[in-house]
Amino acid sequence: MGGNQTSVTEFLLLGFPLSRRTQLLLFGLFSLSYAFSLLGNGVILGLISLDSRLHTPMYFFLSHLAIVDITYACTTVPQMLVNLLNPAKPISFAGCMTQTFLFLTFALTECLLLVVMSYDRYVAICHPLQYSVIMSWRVCITLAVTSWVCGSLLALVHLALLLPLPFCGPQKINHFFCEIIAVLKLACADTHVNEMMVLAGAVSVLVGPFSSIVISYIHILRAILKMQSGEGLQKAFSTCSSHLCVVGLFYSTAIIIYVGPQHGGPKEQKKYLLLFHSLCNPLLNPLIYSLRSKEVKAAVKRMLKKQRTS
Repeated sequence: MGGNQTSVTEFLLLGFPLSRRTQLLLFGLFSLSYAFSLLGNGVILGLISLDSRLHTPMYFFLSHLAIVDITYACTTVPQMLVNLLNPAKPISFAGCMTQTFLFLTFALTECLLLVVMSYDRYVAICHPLQYSVIMSWRVCITLAVTSWVCGSLLALVHLALLLPLPFCGPQKINHFFCEIIAVLKLACADTHVNEMMVLAGAVSVLVGPFSSIVISYIHILRAILKMQSGEGLQKAFSTCSSHLCVVGLFYSTAIIIYVGPQHGGPKEQKKYLLLFHSLCNPLLNPLIYSLRSKEVKAAVKRMLKKQRTS
């Protein structure tokens, strides 16, 4: 490294290379999507906290998923909206590193929470008589806390490897937020170790957990097919199909982005996939659960009825 290099104190997010009119149109569209995602997840949180009938392990984990979706969207979308209005506005180095850390924390935590939710469904359907013992509140709290702690620690490892790297220019990040792969491309040093750690982390929290979810649902499917009660079959299929939709949306895009080839691939396509991952997933998750879950629909009706009578 030469002695005439200067450290970078801020970065410029390139975002999407579109016309000004298109950027303003996207600002309005993304603002609405962002608002509805916050509203939808907020409603889910409100229903679960206020309705005692939803105080079950499944909805306990769903409330944590809603919190992750809210914070997940708040980490990336506001900065993207700022850039759409003012593309020349930079982000500070500290702000960029913070955004990278928070994004990784919430993304990794969501990966682990989806695994925990699949385990909850597996126990509920394959071992219904032991469900209350296996999924006690102590176990549920432990699983939720473990997901948050492991997600934070894994993100902290990536940040610890990223911070010592020298950044000496250029300062333009080809993304709409400080995504770790895009930031690594600006480092004036060998980032092979960092890239290998990102790949290893993606495999460990995406491929491994996704495989365990698939195995869980193979057992769940067998148990569902053996059910004699039509009502029980419908309820089991409804709750599991909701979770499968969320898992499919989350893991499919994440695996393509972080486990697929990083070099020579369609970078712009991955950028738009990550946009879907950051903006649409938090919006679709509450819709999927509310539309597919009879308990959530019933809770909404009870809340509306209570509002009318009060």
